[in-house]
Amino acid sequence: MPGSFIDTNVLVYLASGDPVKAERAEKIVADGGTISVQVLNELANVARRKTRMTWSETHALLSTIRALLPVQPITVEIHETGLVLAERYGLSIYDAMIAASALHAECDTLWSEDMHDGMVIQERLRIANPFRPG
Repeated sequence: MPGSFIDTNVLVYLASGDPVKAERAEKIVADGGTISVQVLNELANVARRKTRMTWSETHALLSTIRALLPVQPITVEIHETGLVLAERYGLSIYDAMIAASALHAECDTLWSEDMHDGMVIQERLRIANPFRPG
């Protein structure tokens, strides 16, 4: 059954001071979705460097996210798919790896604020900006 994949930038709003985006991010997480180990790594980096969370707070956030959402492991197959996507669609390597993880998790929607809203990858994964007005 197709599902959603959630990019790091959506999860960052869970701990942000933006109540509108935080509420939207909470709804996306509550509706379910998949993330990757890369998303967890990026979230840990943002938590520590940008939001200045303590290690204890960072561990608690990551633990909560892992309890709520299945985590797609990083594999060589995902890496290879990501390289193909980066070349074919002009995505950054990191965005391409997220998209590759979403494809391997058999998702049909990739929630991301930073990627190309409306782009369809390999005719089966649609990128959607959950914060787009309207």
